[in-house]
Amino acid sequence: MDEELEIKTKPECGVYVRGLYLEGTRWCRVGKVLSESYPKILYDSLPALWVKPCVEVGCDEERYSCPVYKTSARKGVLSTTGHSTNYVLAVELPTKDPPSHWVNRGAAMLCQLND
Repeated sequence: MDEELEIKTKPECGVYVRGLYLEGTRWCRVGKVLSESYPKILYDSLPALWVKPCVEVGCDEERYSCPVYKTSARKGVLSTTGHSTNYVLAVELPTKDPPSHWVNRGAAMLCQLND
């Protein structure tokens, strides 16, 4: 994840995505890992993500498979793929805590806020 710098070139593979938010966690810009939210702060903006397709085999204990939703409702109509129509994809994020910690916190990324 790059800091909020102006991106002038496109990546060789994949895309850069800006404008996502974290709920239930925050992004530590120094350590570049998921961290506990600050008190009374519900959402944290993410720096630009470099999203590139890959085939993942197995689980990595140092990454949390963070779901991305269109809205904070986290619900939608079940589609023929077996996923909610509000679900976008999962993004692997580095963490120092076990993935179960973030599952219990309900950590997720959102494409838009309700505010």
